Amino acid sequence: MATLGARLTGLINTAKAQARPLFDEFMYYAKVELSPPTPADFKNFRKSAEQAAKAAKTAGKDFKSSGKRLGQVTVAEAWLNTLVTIEVITWFFVGEVIGRRHLVGYKV
Repeated sequence: MATLGARLTGLINTAKAQARPLFDEFMYYAKVELSPPTPADFKNFRKSAEQAAKAAKTAGKDFKSSGKRLGQVTVAEAWLNTLVTIEVITWFFVGEVIGRRHLVGYKV
């Protein structure tokens, strides 16, 4: 019984030693990412909101010229865009099936 206790203690100490670097890294990023915004961050938020508003105003003017760019798409880019669209639609339907918990229609 004493050897079992010694082995268990050694196993726990080994697990703690291996998990410590991962836990320290997790805590570092948790402190950085979960901290509340500072006053300087609010200035950056305001600047980015103003830039987004300017971009939205100029997007209407550039809408007519966007058709010219459509003719400049290569076949490889068009094929890649098609595959990405098919993938997004497929994952949408897979999510619907998972959400319904039934393959065909909703159970009534």
